[in-house]
Amino acid sequence: MRSESPSGRGLVPRPRQAAPGHPPMLTIEPHPLLDVRAFVTRFAGPLGEVVTPAEVLSLLSDDAEAPLKSDDSVREAMRRLLRHGGFRPTGRSKPASEYLLRAAAERRLSSINLAVDVANAISLHSGLPISVVDTALLQPPLRVAIAGPDDRYVFNTAGQVIDLEGLVCLFDAGGPCANAVKDAQRTKTGPATRETLSLVWGTKALPGRAGETETWYRRLLEQCGAATEPIIQA
Repeated sequence: MRSESPSGRGLVPRPRQAAPGHPPMLTIEPHPLLDVRAFVTRFAGPLGEVVTPAEVLSLLSDDAEAPLKSDDSVREAMRRLLRHGGFRPTGRSKPASEYLLRAAAERRLSSINLAVDVANAISLHSGLPISVVDTALLQPPLRVAIAGPDDRYVFNTAGQVIDLEGLVCLFDAGGPCANAVKDAQRTKTGPATRETLSLVWGTKALPGRAGETETWYRRLLEQCGAATEPIIQA
């Protein structure tokens, strides 16, 4: 991917590394298709006090100029990834990136907070679903694995539940908490969030795309004054 700003108006610096700390360790169980990228982001202040720049908001349009562009081949590759464990990515269980594409086309994609806005912009244009969770709400150890028949969680404030059997998910000590379709309500960001864990749900069927997406994602966050740090994967 070219080292350009999302608007294409020149070079941008490499992502700034977060201050030394103790990033969580993530265990990824074997999967023939999964190419997941994960990193921690630390923001300049609580998300409720951080303003999303206009340049990021402009990227919430499906016709915005961007380094990456989704297409039918990307969408089909992502659906194949989610089907691998037996999950059916159709209807309301489509990949989150497909929801974003439709919402943007209908001009329904609006600002939530800086962490979510950047993730939504990157996911919209790359075609890869992205999970963003509040690290303060996670309970280590963390792992990525395919959900079992009894796995489910509430995914919104209305208390709606998604059944996760066969879907590759992020798990913490409390159970599944994020995936490429809908993230759990219990670990979502809020006004007090200062640090997040992002997962780019990529597939080996699209060589290089997950890496390109992560690079642009981290650069955009750095432009917004955040610091990123790669997570330790085991």
